[in-house]
Amino acid sequence: MDSLLKHMVDMTGHRDHTMLDISVISAVQELARADLVRVLTLATVRGKVFVRPRAEILAGEAARMVDTSYQHHPGEPITTYPALAQCVANHESSAEVANEADEHTLWLPIWLGDKADTCLEVVNPTPYTKETIHVIGAIVSVYRNFQNLLDYSERDSLTGLLNRKTFDDQLSKMLAACTDQDAVTLPGEPERRHHSEEEKQWLAVVDVDHFKHVNDRFGHLYGDEVLILIANLLTSSFRAQDRVFRFGGEEFVVLLRSATLDNAKKIIERFRMNVAAHDFPQVGKVTVSVGFVSISALEAPVIILGHADQALYYAKSHGRNLVCHYDELVSGGKLQAIASNDTAEFF
Repeated sequence: MDSLLKHMVDMTGHRDHTMLDISVISAVQELARADLVRVLTLATVRGKVFVRPRAEILAGEAARMVDTSYQHHPGEPITTYPALAQCVANHESSAEVANEADEHTLWLPIWLGDKADTCLEVVNPTPYTKETIHVIGAIVSVYRNFQNLLDYSERDSLTGLLNRKTFDDQLSKMLAACTDQDAVTLPGEPERRHHSEEEKQWLAVVDVDHFKHVNDRFGHLYGDEVLILIANLLTSSFRAQDRVFRFGGEEFVVLLRSATLDNAKKIIERFRMNVAAHDFPQVGKVTVSVGFVSISALEAPVIILGHADQALYYAKSHGRNLVCHYDELVSGGKLQAIASNDTAEFF
């Protein structure tokens, strides 16, 4: 009981999804004496559900996050795990199977309403007792409730997208990861091999064109509906591994992962065209302008945002309904690189 309470206190002390994942699998592994515990992401892509690990712990080892930032696929189809697929399809609380080696796997989808985008997987060499399942169930309940609270605090109340504070946190983590992985050559050190272009990451700033006109002509209720529909188009136009945020007002930001420049352009252009082709109730046609830039660990977040904002301003001042890349504008002589002050505010 003392161990269970200790883990509960540890889990509810975090304000971060990553550390919450680490805490829950550590608790389940110790209390269930499991060989392996994983947190799985259940991602829906084009109507199909895929399974991808995001955290794991092996008996006798420390829990760790699974790096999926450079994967070009959403994971394994859930049909690879028939028992789990049936469990999710039937909205059940758990599923258990044993393989030929009598190794037992227990899946526990984390239901938030009628949706489960996270699942715990527990692998044990022996069958699970009622007491063990009861303890795991208690941990899962606390995990689910606290995950829901964290998710609520990270979301914009109007659109349901991730909010500005969450963006700041995620960009900082992304830059820290880039610092660890980038081949940065210091004076006196031999030159290192650079990552391939496929490993670059991108930041795009999106602004709804003439949004003040929408509010002035149709009212704020229709303006809010436009923002909600834009948020839906952002979610459907970008990929499962990308992150979409609302900064406030009519401004949005997207973090694209594992994309080349050509792919980044293609993905952002697809979103711009989807917006331009959409019929907004009462309002009619709405367009967006986008400025984007590659993310470098050698630059401060405010500079990265400033460069994307400069590209966005260029798009807004050259006809709108455009996607502009900062580095291309600078190299083409269309935009002058301006040194940014670390204390500047761009939004």
